Amino acid sequence: MERLLNFVYNYRAFFTFLLLEFFCAWLIVANNQYQSTKYFNTSNRLIAQINATSQGIREYFSLRDINEVLAQENTMLRTKLVQQEQALYLYNLNKVRDSALFRQYDYVSAKVINNTTKYYKNFITIDRGADAGLQVGMAVISSLGAVGKVKSVNDHYAVIISLLNIENQVSGLIKRTGHFGTIQWDGTNPSIINLKYIPRHVNPTVGDSIVTSGYNAVFPAGVFIGRIKEFKLKEEALFYDIKVELSQDFGKLSFVEIIKNKTMKERNLLEQTTIGEQK
Repeated sequence: MERLLNFVYNYRAFFTFLLLEFFCAWLIVANNQYQSTKYFNTSNRLIAQINATSQGIREYFSLRDINEVLAQENTMLRTKLVQQEQALYLYNLNKVRDSALFRQYDYVSAKVINNTTKYYKNFITIDRGADAGLQVGMAVISSLGAVGKVKSVNDHYAVIISLLNIENQVSGLIKRTGHFGTIQWDGTNPSIINLKYIPRHVNPTVGDSIVTSGYNAVFPAGVFIGRIKEFKLKEEALFYDIKVELSQDFGKLSFVEIIKNKTMKERNLLEQTTIGEQK
């Protein structure tokens, strides 16, 4: 404290000079309209910039909460949309009146907390588990397309087997032609996946949309997977070699939605009882 007082005393002339300068500036601003206007315009602009910067900093640190809210809203809207589409489809084509089928799918939003893309067998960990109703075998999607399916679950977390896993197979079809095949990664390019078993009489084109077929109880029909990037047909081959560019960049995956198919157990039980276990 004594040093501070000595410092002020030693430089008292300088501090007096500063005080008089500020006082003179205040007199000029207070008694001259032009200087007053310039001062207030400049100060308001500076304050606005400071407020904008501070608001940007606050928004940056609140992005996680904002993303979670948006993911929940997206889940709710997707649920309503799928229910409406399912109801319209069943009504127009099958004239079904079973309200349970109209509400066949529910969605749970989750945050990705671990994700790999560099291995042959890649997995994704999310922050939802059995406490949110998740079960093994449920489909997982993002706002951009198919992601994978639930591999294992505990109370608070779940592990997803990614589409970027050489052991994962998904039934997909060419939306334009309606021909279906098997989607399976070959372990090389994380942005490209293979569409297999498309017969040679089909005429695929570059840019064709590839979606889930709905031929199993995991994914609903019509979930976007990607677009055909290239294809070729060897002279004696029975099927095309088709490369599909994935719609989802798995290296940027942050939020996902888990699809809860309320009729999956019923369908699986019937198929296993009738035709036996095939997988």
